Amino acid sequence: MHILLITLLVIVSIALITVVLLQSGKSAGLSGAISGGAEQLFGKQKARGMDLVLHRATVVLSVLFFILTIAVSYAGF
Repeated sequence: MHILLITLLVIVSIALITVVLLQSGKSAGLSGAISGGAEQLFGKQKARGMDLVLHRATVVLSVLFFILTIAVSYAGF
């Protein structure tokens, strides 16, 4: 049982790292600071669907990560 939980934890950890790295940043350095006001005023015409899917996947994977971490700590005793 302990090995199964650790294996699931490793898989969820790798998936969480991948999903976080796939997300786009909120600003692109200096150019993001300059155009940030324009994006808020006129709206951001970006692929909102994919950003929403990645955000939800991040939330689900992070909840799974914490649940599995607690389960592994209890299964170790």
